[in-house]
Amino acid sequence: MLPRSPTRLQKILTLLSNRQPDLTVFMDEVHKPHNLAAIVRTADAVGIGHVHAVFPEDVKFTGHHTSSGSKRWVTTHKHPDLKSGIAQMKAQGMQVLAAHLSDTAVDFRSIDYTKPTCLLVGSELVGVSDEAAEIADQHVLIPMVGMVQSLNVSVATALILYEAQRQRSGANMYGECKIPQAEVDEICFKALHPTITKFCDKHKIRYPKMDEFGDIDDPEWNKLRKQLSQKSSK
Repeated sequence: MLPRSPTRLQKILTLLSNRQPDLTVFMDEVHKPHNLAAIVRTADAVGIGHVHAVFPEDVKFTGHHTSSGSKRWVTTHKHPDLKSGIAQMKAQGMQVLAAHLSDTAVDFRSIDYTKPTCLLVGSELVGVSDEAAEIADQHVLIPMVGMVQSLNVSVATALILYEAQRQRSGANMYGECKIPQAEVDEICFKALHPTITKFCDKHKIRYPKMDEFGDIDDPEWNKLRKQLSQKSSK
């Protein structure tokens, strides 16, 4: 087999060096597929690798709700309820900002997004719930001078996240990998070897080790795969 070009691996490593593990989005009952897809796509674009959500009881979330390209790079974590989900964000030291029009809301551009931040956005119908508004540390708003008082949830999320990206870029927070090496290795392997990933997941075995070019270099794993293949063919 010809050695794999390092270009693909280097592109993935560059992507991961821009990941912002202390920046995320929490979707409070956002459930329309086009909005989920747009939010996940924006998250990927600004360097977010994990987003969070709670869904209405009558909505069953699947990966098909998100754009096929972005879902490979952004993981959506489903939480049983808002309170426990936000508690996890705060336990990680994140400031929780609710995109919500209230008497205490401030211009979204006045916030320091270089701090660990979780952006909490509400559903398409009612926006941020009363529970979400109460649990947030701060409310932020997008100034508007037209007749309407709110933007589509995915548009509002994009505006706020790009302000976060602008501030973080100015603070040189991109370009240095901040995620655990084990996560880097797993993401790279899944992207470079999708067929073998499915094989490993099916048989519940570890992924093989790779060399510096992203090629598999793991004699012990190759022996194990051969044994499993022989058992499956019997």
